[in-house]
Amino acid sequence: MTETAQPRELSADQKILELASDHLRRFGPRRTTIVGIAEAAGMSHANVYRYFPSKQALFEAVTALWLKPLEAELRLIVEGQDPAYDKLERALAALQHAYREKRDADPVLFRLLCEAIEKGHVVARKHRNRVQNEIQAIVEEGIGSGSFRLNDRRRAMSLVFDLAHRFIQPVSIALDRSVSAAELEFRAGRVITVIQRSLTFGDPEFDM
Repeated sequence: MTETAQPRELSADQKILELASDHLRRFGPRRTTIVGIAEAAGMSHANVYRYFPSKQALFEAVTALWLKPLEAELRLIVEGQDPAYDKLERALAALQHAYREKRDADPVLFRLLCEAIEKGHVVARKHRNRVQNEIQAIVEEGIGSGSFRLNDRRRAMSLVFDLAHRFIQPVSIALDRSVSAAELEFRAGRVITVIQRSLTFGDPEFDM
């Protein structure tokens, strides 16, 4: 006889994060309270503070939670067997798609990330650093293998992030809500091609 799989029991901090995410979606950041989350979790608000010392810390943990799959996807791209040229395209595409999907499907939690970026919160800085580290690993792989001729690492990184900024920066993506997905895909594709060519052939003059 086949045993029925038992539902996984959440740890206290996981339960708090799930409830916090739900309350944020339903009530928004201002009306979401530690007391309300604690009541929903069946615990005291003091117990919530054991895991998250402030409302801000809890909101940052919620943001970090939904960013983890994206960061893991970037790591898989970096560790893959594709050439650096293709890895860079895949990584930039993964970033823009993940942010746009979150913006459209889960606007409250996406806005938390944008506010964290605007205010320089720890969760935003850590995420930015992880993204930059993964892109840098791809750039360095391309330089090391000879695929990229632009071998000034700092200049190469500046080129990638300056040109791709509109399509991989969450605040910019939030401002582009009125632009159709098809139009953004087309524009982003052109930019990624320019980045790839610039890294591959040096520093050509190009016509956007």
